Amino acid sequence: MKRLKFPTSIKLHRQSYAQASRVLPSITVKPQPLAQNRLHSSIMADRPTLVKPPPLDPSKSAIENVLELTELGAIGPVLALPSHKTSANLSQDIFTNTRPLWHPPGARGIYGGAVIAQCLSAAQRTVPSNFTIHSMHCYFVLAGDSELPIMYYVEHVREGKSFATRTVQARQRGKCIFTTTMSFVRENSGGSRLVQHAVPLPKGLEEPKQEEGEEERAMNGGSPFVSQRIDILNREGDPHEKKTRQWIKCRGRISPGGGHQAHLSALAYMSDSYFIGTVSRIHDLWRFGAPSNPKSDSAEGEMAVREKYVKKLKEQDGFGHDLENKAQRREVGMMVSLDHTIYFHEPRRFRADEWMFTEMQSPWSGDGRGLVQQHMFAKDGTLIATCVQEVCMKSRG
Repeated sequence: MKRLKFPTSIKLHRQSYAQASRVLPSITVKPQPLAQNRLHSSIMADRPTLVKPPPLDPSKSAIENVLELTELGAIGPVLALPSHKTSANLSQDIFTNTRPLWHPPGARGIYGGAVIAQCLSAAQRTVPSNFTIHSMHCYFVLAGDSELPIMYYVEHVREGKSFATRTVQARQRGKCIFTTTMSFVRENSGGSRLVQHAVPLPKGLEEPKQEEGEEERAMNGGSPFVSQRIDILNREGDPHEKKTRQWIKCRGRISPGGGHQAHLSALAYMSDSYFIGTVSRIHDLWRFGAPSNPKSDSAEGEMAVREKYVKKLKEQDGFGHDLENKAQRREVGMMVSLDHTIYFHEPRRFRADEWMFTEMQSPWSGDGRGLVQQHMFAKDGTLIATCVQEVCMKSRG
């Protein structure tokens, strides 16, 4: 079987083919004229997706559109496969992002929650519908580039009667940027006599506002979820006693067709929000860089609203009396996530488009790293997930 030769008229498409071949080095492409023409007209070079994104689906929520995946088999010609593979199972195991992914301002790469959630979405497509995710262990390997598509490669590790295991690698330019191992459990496999307990929802919480304020709208912008942060609890205590908290939910209504899988992927996406900065907040480190200059007159108004929100953020972090860091507190020089774990406790007893409460605290930091734990609750008090993340953080100077 020979590899596909590129006509002169489609040389610009070589990069996208090269990306796919590096993800699947043992696979060669079998020429098929009709499939070639469709692929050549749709694959785009130097773009954040392999194929041109379709129009947004108005029947789906914003987060469903953001996390949409495309099966590799749906956009390419028939593949010549290793002897132990079939075209059916391989095409179902490799996916790519349908739409561009968000790169937060000032961040090293794309928003980590997007890769976490799309890995989960890809893996969920490979297990029976009565199997549900219960744990997910992730490692951030390299910063993701928002200008390039991501390939998600799902490997079937175990197919058991009660548990199934999947690993997913997210790749760009042939290199792994993110890897995760997930375990799924068959529904109602725990038996009838259960041993149960759960951390309760904290009492006396401030209810979330139903409408976003001007500052919140500016910062949430085009985000597929809404967050409302609450003042730090035990602000005057030791770092390990302080807790950062917020209300969070995705925008709009998740479609019935998305099923519980869409709510779980949305939860995974939002689990990375407000997480990484916990250690800097409880140590009162300055993490606000200099504001950028507006590039146009139309941006000046947006910048003014954004600055109001940053002022509010500084006040929430305890800097209301020193908004410009005249006290010269230690500044955060570098902060990145190393890993991320989610334990899903009640994966079918919540809606990600209804308010959820999250509470974060850190039991330890040192040697340039910090550990953060997070509890996520449905508004009715159900503990739906526990998350753990380790961050690499270094002070400036």
